[in-house]
Amino acid sequence: MLKQLMLSKKIKGLRDSLNALLEDERKLATREAELAEAVEQAETEEEVDAIEESVTEIEEEKAAIAEKKSKLEGEIARLEGELEELKSKEPTNDERNKGADKMNKEALREKISMYVRTKGKVLREGDPDTSPAGVGFKVVDGGVLIPEEILQAEEFKRDVVDLSQYVKVRKVNRGAGKIPVTTKSGSAMVTVNELEQNPALAKPNITDVSYDIDTYRGYIPVSVEAIEDADYDIIGLIAEEIRDQELNTKNAAIATILKTATPKTVNSLDDLKRVLNVDLKRAYDVKLYVSASFYQVLDTLKDGNGRYLLQDSITSASGKSFAGREVVVLDDTMIGTNANDLKAFVGDAREFVSLFDRKAASVKWINHDIYGELLASFVRFDVVKVDSNAGYYVTWSDEPGLELLTVSTVAGTETEGDTVLTVAGDEGGQLAYKVADTHTIVSYGKKAVGFTKLPVDFESGDTVTLTAAVNGKVITVVELDKDNNVVRVGSGALATKQAD
Repeated sequence: MLKQLMLSKKIKGLRDSLNALLEDERKLATREAELAEAVEQAETEEEVDAIEESVTEIEEEKAAIAEKKSKLEGEIARLEGELEELKSKEPTNDERNKGADKMNKEALREKISMYVRTKGKVLREGDPDTSPAGVGFKVVDGGVLIPEEILQAEEFKRDVVDLSQYVKVRKVNRGAGKIPVTTKSGSAMVTVNELEQNPALAKPNITDVSYDIDTYRGYIPVSVEAIEDADYDIIGLIAEEIRDQELNTKNAAIATILKTATPKTVNSLDDLKRVLNVDLKRAYDVKLYVSASFYQVLDTLKDGNGRYLLQDSITSASGKSFAGREVVVLDDTMIGTNANDLKAFVGDAREFVSLFDRKAASVKWINHDIYGELLASFVRFDVVKVDSNAGYYVTWSDEPGLELLTVSTVAGTETEGDTVLTVAGDEGGQLAYKVADTHTIVSYGKKAVGFTKLPVDFESGDTVTLTAAVNGKVITVVELDKDNNVVRVGSGALATKQAD
């Protein structure tokens, strides 16, 4: 530092001298201009000789100034280079901050370690007027807040999928609240001529999504030996255990929401491709979150030439993609219920689910009826369904699939509540219908419970008027075999005559 100050002082002095020379140079330029004017006005030889002597003096002074300037500029450049070299060897502000952060982090780890080793004594005996600052860490609900920077682990490969990477994570500071969420509308802009009134545009799909942060608790296995061993990295154990428990807990919560998606059963490759190509909007970033058993089915599918349909993908964690979509492989019991379940969420998990993260992991010594005091860990978050149209909960079944009927309705013309129903695609079997808020799920070869039969002579392409239907509901129509079991199904939005 002193060396730099000395060099800076020298450089300043040299620059002052250089500025003085520049001023002298400016004065010489003024004298040169005056002599040039005198030469023009000289009339006698004596006057010209006198001017020539002055010109010689100016030239000599200019040469002397130029030499001094060159030396000064060279010396200034040398000293500035030396100063820059000294500065480059100094630690940067970022490096100083990192060093300070590291010291603060180590001090915080030591304080938290002390809380664990004393089983909370350091907190219980803290000065209430100065706590939590007096104990050196932040207190949350009577426990110790574990900062996020301590929980951050070095990058390493995991054999467990982190589903929070695939959903939208929203950081929140409150325990509950609402947040406006825009879902994919699929609408586009329209052209408009200059000075023309703005046309009616599709309204954005904005809904208020409520969240209510839940607290999840787990136990951290800390032995007496680990507590008594001063060299044992007890904070490393706590951080790793919280990370693992938080990962598993969030995965289970996210998977639970994914399983609430509209159910679909597929029996073939064509059925699955229909979900991808037709049922889901193109606006969604669709992925397949499949059980290991479902993945086994996909992994063994072949085309007519015996080539596997599952493709290699260097960007997918599983190394595979299906129909250009990433395949994420989960345990059978995570995305399903039991071992060997052929289940999958097919859709855009980021639009379907939002995770509201309080980011407040903490530990606390609590009493246990059997084991005495145990060290418990706590994490706080909530997982909420946002856009129910962003995915389907798909089951792969080897049973025969339900063929589809085409169902459409228009409002009747006579009595309020009338709807005119048209069905196509049946093969002459008995038809029955049911009106509900959503499509009614039925299974191939099973009875249709709660359905009302249509007239026996009703055939494909015919129309029938139904009364007392409710506008905006969904009508599901099934075709039954001779044993009254379902063989075909279709559904459509219900349009009814409204009051005049």
